[in-house]
Amino acid sequence: MDPFLTLLHSFSSSLSDGELSSLKFLCRGKIGKRKLESVRSGGELFSILLEQQLIASHEVSFLEGLLESIKREDLVSQLKQFVEEGEVNAPDDQPDVHEKPFEVICENVGRDWKILMRKLGFSEVKMDRVVAANPFNLREQLAQSLREWQKWKGRDAKVTDLIKALRGCNMNLVADRVEQ
Repeated sequence: MDPFLTLLHSFSSSLSDGELSSLKFLCRGKIGKRKLESVRSGGELFSILLEQQLIASHEVSFLEGLLESIKREDLVSQLKQFVEEGEVNAPDDQPDVHEKPFEVICENVGRDWKILMRKLGFSEVKMDRVVAANPFNLREQLAQSLREWQKWKGRDAKVTDLIKALRGCNMNLVADRVEQ
């Protein structure tokens, strides 16, 4: 399996709908309008960029610029690490959206998700933005909030902090499941 494609797939999975829209807008000068309108995922956009040879495993400057423009420094650092090492390595101490903790929390924390996010130090304004972006989807509100928290904390986003916050909110069952 191509490590660069694996990296692009992980990037695609971590992009929110808003970030994908921003990337599509930024690609307007390089990709035709009709093609861009048909793009529904980061993977589709990356496929077009690969086809048009705007990005490749040895040519990442355009991709780096796109990610910097949408303020995804976490993805930029993974991309730089890939270029330096020639392979995909997720930072060890940073929970990834594919990992179990976020999934477990999203499955088990319901309407009280804002209490958890407050414990994690997440601001009301950011929570309001997430709610406005996903008005009728409670699970997506929590997932987006956790991703935003991870982006905000960067390398300091640790699973132990999530567990501590869950216990602080008396969500001990969820904390136990995250620990397993």
